[in-house]
Amino acid sequence: MLQLDYRDARPIYEQVKDGLRRLVVTGAIQERERLPSVRQLAASLAINPNTIQKAYEALEAEGYVYTVPGRGTFATAQTDVSRERRETLLQQFDAVAAELEFLGVPADELARRVRKERK
Repeated sequence: MLQLDYRDARPIYEQVKDGLRRLVVTGAIQERERLPSVRQLAASLAINPNTIQKAYEALEAEGYVYTVPGRGTFATAQTDVSRERRETLLQQFDAVAAELEFLGVPADELARRVRKERK
C-alpha cells in the first residue's frame, strides 16, 4: 500500500499523507472506502500511531478523507476536497507552467499533457 523512504528529507507523516493522497486521487482507494485504522497502518509500516494520526488529520483538513467516530476514516468524493487545497494546487500549477514556458515548452504541449494526450 505505502512505502516509506527513510532517506527522504520529508517527515514520515508527510510521506504517509502524500502516499495516501495519491492512492485516493488515483482511485486505488475508492470514494467512501474505509482506510486502515491508525493502529493497523502503524503496525504495517512499523511506525508510531501518532504519526499516522497526524497524516489522517492533515488529509481530513485538506478534504481527502473524513472520519466517523467509532467507525473509521473514509475517502471522500472528489467534490468534497477543500477549495483551499484546489487553490493551492492551481497556484503551484501556474508556477510550474510559467517555468516550463520559460524553458521553451510550447503552450500546446502543456495543454496536451493536461488532457493526457502524451506522445
